Amino acid sequence: MFSCEILRIGHRPERDKRVTTHVALTARAFGAMRIYISKPDSRVIKSVQEVIDKFGGDFEILPTDNPKELVKKSGSKVIHLTMFGLPFDDKCEEIKNLDEDILFIVGAEKVPPWVFELADYNIAVGNQPHSEIAALAIAMNALHPISYNLDFSGRLSVIPSATHRNMMDSTQD
Repeated sequence: MFSCEILRIGHRPERDKRVTTHVALTARAFGAMRIYISKPDSRVIKSVQEVIDKFGGDFEILPTDNPKELVKKSGSKVIHLTMFGLPFDDKCEEIKNLDEDILFIVGAEKVPPWVFELADYNIAVGNQPHSEIAALAIAMNALHPISYNLDFSGRLSVIPSATHRNMMDSTQD
């Protein structure tokens, strides 16, 4: 599997806390190693850390004060998910064949021009307004199709059921 990180840029603490939390949880569930959040928000970090503590995995959520510098120094192929980019389907195979780590940039507010300039790929999962959560999940799944079936070896795990909620707590007998 490719090594993947996410940069959530333009997080607006009062407006985006739920969406940014879901971007982070989606990144974790689909196999990313970490997410960086510009404009750090302790509520988002706490919520995501609670999920990691309960459900497992080595995912990290880290604040960054300088997202532009992070991108420049990443050493990864930078994929900016934007509705203004080239169609994802046209570039998916090329990206799958990369032998490099990936840094996805997922915007909240209008992203600064440097994001488009520094990205190796400006990619659209559809050229219509929709959720950045959906775009990230679709892109990560397309690049690594079993990414959402990973084992996180957490204290809690979901037992699939067609009729009800069922979880197992590994600390209970």
